[in-house]
Amino acid sequence: MRVNKKYSCLPAEETGIHIINIRAIEDIGYDQHESTLLNSLSKNPDADCKYGLYFRDGKRKVDYILVYHYKKSSAGKTLARRAQQNDSSVRSTKQDQPLPGKGVQLEMGESEPHMDYHEDDKRFRREEYEGNLVEAGLELERDEDTKIHGIGFVKIHAPWNVLCREAEFLKLKMPTKKMYQINQTHGLLKKINSVIQKITEPIQPKVAEHKPQTVKRLSYPFSREKQHLFDLSDKDSFFDSKTRSTIVYEILKRTTCTKAKYSMGITSLLANGVYSAAYPLHDGDYEGENVEPNDRKLLCEEWASYGVFYKYQPIDLVRKYFGEKIGLYFAWLGVYTQMLIPASIVGIIVFLYGCATVDENIPSMEMCDQRNNITMCPLCDKTCSYWKMSSACATARASHLFDNPATVFFSVFMALWAATFMEHWKRKQMRLNYRWDLTGFEEEEDHPRAEYEAKVLEKSLRKEHKHKETDKEKLTWKDRFPAYLTNFVGIIFMVGLTFAIVFGVIIYRISTAAALAISSTPSGRSSVRVTVTATAVIINLVVIIILDEVYGCIARWLTQIEVPKTDKNFEERLIFKAFLLKFVNAYTPIFYVAFFKGRFVGRPGDYVYIFHSFRMEECAPGGCLMELCIQLSIIMLGKQLIQNNLFEIGIPKMKKFIRYLKLKRRRSLDHEEHMKKKQRYEVDYNLEPFAGLTPEYMEMIIQFGFVTLFVASFPLAPLFALLNNIIEIRLDAKKFVTELRRPVAVRAKDIGIWYNILRGIGKLAVIINAFVISFTSDFIPRLVYLYMYSENGTMHGFVNHTLSSFNVSDFQAGTAPNDPLDLGYEVQICRYKDYREPPWSENKYDISKDFWAVLAARLAFVIVFQNLVMFMSEFVDWIIPDIPKDISQQIHKEKVLMVEVFMREEQGKLQMLETWKDKDKKKGENCNNHSPRLSRSRSGSLSSCHSYPLDV
Repeated sequence: MRVNKKYSCLPAEETGIHIINIRAIEDIGYDQHESTLLNSLSKNPDADCKYGLYFRDGKRKVDYILVYHYKKSSAGKTLARRAQQNDSSVRSTKQDQPLPGKGVQLEMGESEPHMDYHEDDKRFRREEYEGNLVEAGLELERDEDTKIHGIGFVKIHAPWNVLCREAEFLKLKMPTKKMYQINQTHGLLKKINSVIQKITEPIQPKVAEHKPQTVKRLSYPFSREKQHLFDLSDKDSFFDSKTRSTIVYEILKRTTCTKAKYSMGITSLLANGVYSAAYPLHDGDYEGENVEPNDRKLLCEEWASYGVFYKYQPIDLVRKYFGEKIGLYFAWLGVYTQMLIPASIVGIIVFLYGCATVDENIPSMEMCDQRNNITMCPLCDKTCSYWKMSSACATARASHLFDNPATVFFSVFMALWAATFMEHWKRKQMRLNYRWDLTGFEEEEDHPRAEYEAKVLEKSLRKEHKHKETDKEKLTWKDRFPAYLTNFVGIIFMVGLTFAIVFGVIIYRISTAAALAISSTPSGRSSVRVTVTATAVIINLVVIIILDEVYGCIARWLTQIEVPKTDKNFEERLIFKAFLLKFVNAYTPIFYVAFFKGRFVGRPGDYVYIFHSFRMEECAPGGCLMELCIQLSIIMLGKQLIQNNLFEIGIPKMKKFIRYLKLKRRRSLDHEEHMKKKQRYEVDYNLEPFAGLTPEYMEMIIQFGFVTLFVASFPLAPLFALLNNIIEIRLDAKKFVTELRRPVAVRAKDIGIWYNILRGIGKLAVIINAFVISFTSDFIPRLVYLYMYSENGTMHGFVNHTLSSFNVSDFQAGTAPNDPLDLGYEVQICRYKDYREPPWSENKYDISKDFWAVLAARLAFVIVFQNLVMFMSEFVDWIIPDIPKDISQQIHKEKVLMVEVFMREEQGKLQMLETWKDKDKKKGENCNNHSPRLSRSRSGSLSSCHSYPLDV
């Protein structure tokens, strides 16, 4: 039989002190007959405590779990066996745990092997810390008799008086007895809302919290003096499991361990390995035949299932189980996904418009017309020969799908869409704040982080060593200057590394194009551009995915060496660095294609070279917009499929499988442990720790950039983002419910710094789309030709107008094609895309007036487009109020009702005092009338008459 030790705190009211009671059948010394009789009469203790959800008494609920490693010596097992065989001779077979904070050890029959210094130090710190927790009012119970070898668990329960005390400290808003009617719509709006509710009923989750409410309880910050205001009929459910775990976590952070000049909270103890994990428990199992109904099971069925992808999210239940911060993330993700629906519809219409008008597009028809017989100059030196423009017909037709007048409208639409989305989210956020009683919530300064405390301690010890009197130390900018310098140099290096990799891919494209051009087959030469583009984009995608993971780790390390004081400061600095590096990593290849490729090529006879051997790339005859579309679509889809979905599914599954193999190997050592059913805290310990919401937000913010920044080149981006997000919501939900330990609920009234990043991307999207339309597409050159140079007011002759002529005799030595007769005839004049003077002009090959006219039109369009769209976005921002009118009315109504409640309470107190005074007066009169001796002994019986109200 295995020795089982449990710490149970006796109530202070009964004993006056807190005592850790160590109970073990073998240590107490029951003989075998007595233990058999007890086992036959008692029920399964694991079933009584619902397999770890309650203490062993089956009454006190487990609110939090602390996990630690301990070395289980072989002496304990040997003595346990000896106790079974010789139960009358051996009374104590194992060293008892000392009292927390006392360091007192009981005598033992035989000593255990000596543990090393570090293990002793950790044990002493645990004892002191747990003793301090007991002094703070928490109740503890220890369990080392688990299926996981060498792992001990400390179960923590917060009694009612502790919950009330901490709820008052944290100013938690709790529902009162007072209920009031929520304002309902009337007339036509009421009928419209009822119709919408009936239509959307099939897509509503079957959750009680999601049903529309007509009545709401008035909420007020909890106060022990005003407990009569709150509905305390069921004290066990008044504070739900999420609130209880939050309260316990606050106590854990506040409680310190001060041995050896250390001042350590739970974060420091976790960082130093004193405890290996700390987490609240899940409500129970989410699958199985005989599983009791619980919120986790309900979330798994109605939220974390791919079969309910078409339904709304039960956001209120998510908030109830995981807390406001996680609830706001999923609410934001839901609003973003809903807003993608109209953007996807408009994007599909724009794409279909391009498909419908491709046969009517005159420039692409001219490029595909072989009768024009336009001979183009070689794409590379020596190995490349002259080529016919009609060979690029497919590229020109495909470019029209995305480069047409409708894309300009779509760019304006998406800019307004981004502004509308931000306003819609602000209004939704205010509704959630009202529903979740966060309207008056203000975030307080968090506890210092463990690393910050350690640095401050190190600094104070250095000053003590120099015999200097110091006040309370803190880290200054001088202490952090080396970290700031490292951050600056590191970020510059990482950005330079990204540019270097993009430059390397450019060299690959140029060299590969030249190598493939040597191919003797005509089919090989015709597919050079497609092959080079596709392979280069795949290389970019692989590099982006790898660097994303590397940059995430580097951003965390750079933030750690800064030693921010609080978790909030740490998170904001980490988000800024990670977003900066990942933004540069994801968008640098796209920026190159959009704004730099084909801009610095030169001209035939005077090309620009890299390293004196590689000629700069040129855009296709139809422009670089088609290549930008390919680049954007492959990177966006690749990141979503591989990084966001495959990694999120595969990596947790792989980690879970590795943990399963380790546990299986441990269980094989002890068959008795393997046969027992796992406790709830053992099951949750095997889950993946919660790592924060930063990775979840980051992937969505990068996707938002793909949807808005270059939407002029890829109108289908919102559609692919919508399809991805439908899967992403359920994938994240399944991960939170089934794969992760339950995170500590954190109160939050907004999404924090992410909102500012979204606004910044929305503003930047207007500028980038203006430049994409002006400089990457041919929209402006077409307008200039149509209104300035066209003879008949049509686009006929536009292609010829954009091409300049070059005399092949002006090639530099060694750059002319090796096979000038590849087309079957001798070429004297070839064409290239640029606005330059012809070779027969006096200023041959100089930039022509047409170039300056087009450039002026492009810059004018950028200025007009940017200011017009910015004005329209600000107008949308101004015209839509941040707080919905009905919510502001309800908030005002709550304030009025709360004032009425307190006024009635004051009136009741005054009436009670007046009643007491009247009773006192009447008693005094009765005493004077019926007792004539009162005049002689006023100090006696008269005073007793007046003592009644004082006693009350």
